[in-house]
Amino acid sequence: MDDSKSVVLSSEGLSKLQEELDYLRNVKRKEVAERLKEARSLGDLSENSEYDDARNEQAFVEGRIIQLENTLRNAKVIDEAAAGAAGEIRLGSTVTLKDLEYGDELQYTLVGSVEADPMKHKISNESPVGKAILGKRKGAVVEVEAPVGHIKYEIIEVH
Repeated sequence: MDDSKSVVLSSEGLSKLQEELDYLRNVKRKEVAERLKEARSLGDLSENSEYDDARNEQAFVEGRIIQLENTLRNAKVIDEAAAGAAGEIRLGSTVTLKDLEYGDELQYTLVGSVEADPMKHKISNESPVGKAILGKRKGAVVEVEAPVGHIKYEIIEVH
């Protein structure tokens, strides 16, 4: 990730990232340090798989801490009260879409890429659907280029 790129987050997403950073700094670092200490006490480090595993975990934890610090440093929190207030789809809006070919209705919340989780119906503003609906209003029909071809959606509701 570009260290200077602005990262869009909801207040909930910001809170989750801050909690994860706090956990990694104050709990996980100590656990890994203890694992390293125990592994060193086992003797020869050149053939000590416990030591190697602990070092790898330490590198992962430190890398994730740096990534979270950069994300939080560049975070821009979504004004969720304003999202959708004017009826226009913005970050933080929850949108109901109707697939015009099959009639299926889908509901998504539009979030920044860091928070995107399609399994929880949170899509990124950088995804094909997110890009297509951003700035649109209820009643608009949007066309999305997907791997299976063009999909047309009608925007049914914006919250």
